[in-house]
Amino acid sequence: MYKYQEIAEKLQALFTDGTYAPGAQLPDQETLAKQFDTTRITIRKAIQSLIIEGVVYTKRGAGTFLRKDYNPNAARQAASIEAPLGTTFTYQDRQVSSLVLGLEARLPAPDEEENLLIDSGTPVYDIRRVRYLDKKVYAYEHTIMPTKIATLTEQVLLGSLYSYLRDVAEIEIAGAHRQVFAIEAGMPDVTAGVAKRIGEPVLVIKQVAYTDSGEPFEYSESHFPFKTSRIVADVTL
Repeated sequence: MYKYQEIAEKLQALFTDGTYAPGAQLPDQETLAKQFDTTRITIRKAIQSLIIEGVVYTKRGAGTFLRKDYNPNAARQAASIEAPLGTTFTYQDRQVSSLVLGLEARLPAPDEEENLLIDSGTPVYDIRRVRYLDKKVYAYEHTIMPTKIATLTEQVLLGSLYSYLRDVAEIEIAGAHRQVFAIEAGMPDVTAGVAKRIGEPVLVIKQVAYTDSGEPFEYSESHFPFKTSRIVADVTL
């Protein structure tokens, strides 16, 4: 077990024994590092893992808080919406293909810095792809990924990005924090074929994916046609 995982479990115990009430603010990372005799980087990874589990959340400029709906008397398991293994892995018995609309390296926007835990000087890939399932439009993907994670080319993006990260870059993908919502289609959705007209409903999955060491490696938003998409989630109580 990694050090950050041990600390995450210790924090969970403090949440369970009532040391912190639901909605309470946690001490800053420096204070927690001294409390657990470790580094701020390790504390940051521990907190990030708790964010993935839906236990705590952060407010920019304010700090980290225990979720108000946290129930210390009930074991909770986060429900995932299609495991973050990528389209190719998920649909191994189907024909999956890609059209690369864009691949460029640039400096990150503020929200990308925040979600990927990087600074303003860390370059990122800006990736735009249309994904096809059995030659029909499956999704329009906009992905932001730090360039330090792996060297990406258009050829790599024509295939399975997650397979490349796992098999070539040797990155172990642990999980993702996802938001699912609907929006009105914009011109990029119409151009990609996800929607027939602007204003049409589009299903969106926004996610931050993490390595097994707790490091965010992907900040992405995928748009799906509303007529052919559905969400399936198994919830264990």
